[in-house]
Amino acid sequence: MEDFTEDITSEEGMKILVFLCGDQEYALPIELAREVVGMMPIDKFPQTPDYIEGMMNLRGKIVPVMNLRTKLGVEKIEENAENCIVVVNLNGEQTGVIVDFLVGVSVIDQNDLEESPDLGDHIHNNYVKSIAKLEKRVILIIDAKSLLAYDRTEETAKGIVS
Repeated sequence: MEDFTEDITSEEGMKILVFLCGDQEYALPIELAREVVGMMPIDKFPQTPDYIEGMMNLRGKIVPVMNLRTKLGVEKIEENAENCIVVVNLNGEQTGVIVDFLVGVSVIDQNDLEESPDLGDHIHNNYVKSIAKLEKRVILIIDAKSLLAYDRTEETAKGIVS
């Protein structure tokens, strides 16, 4: 079986950026987080999935912005002062991800990581790479590649994308 932690941990452990979405703590490996910015104007972009809030102008660079709540199917809330945008850099492409609250940076020992459980054939948890156990907390480590992938299949079925 493949070691699911080999690409996200080092001898010192895994540094993660922890944030809230609803009542659940999620995290990304710190090296994927380019920066965290406060909420800023987001311009709508036509014919995009509902989880794409639009585009922001980040110091002259246009960056698509995704709402993590919508992408994960968590009930949407009113924007508030604690919301922020985590700018994720994946393969040279930047995407902003709106989160509820930035918790901070943590270091997780490899022994405190578990593979994402199989929840059955009809429940897909492909956005969760692994699970960190930190004291009494459970932190879901996001698979950024899966989370940020644009699923054209559903949009094509709706007639939005040709």
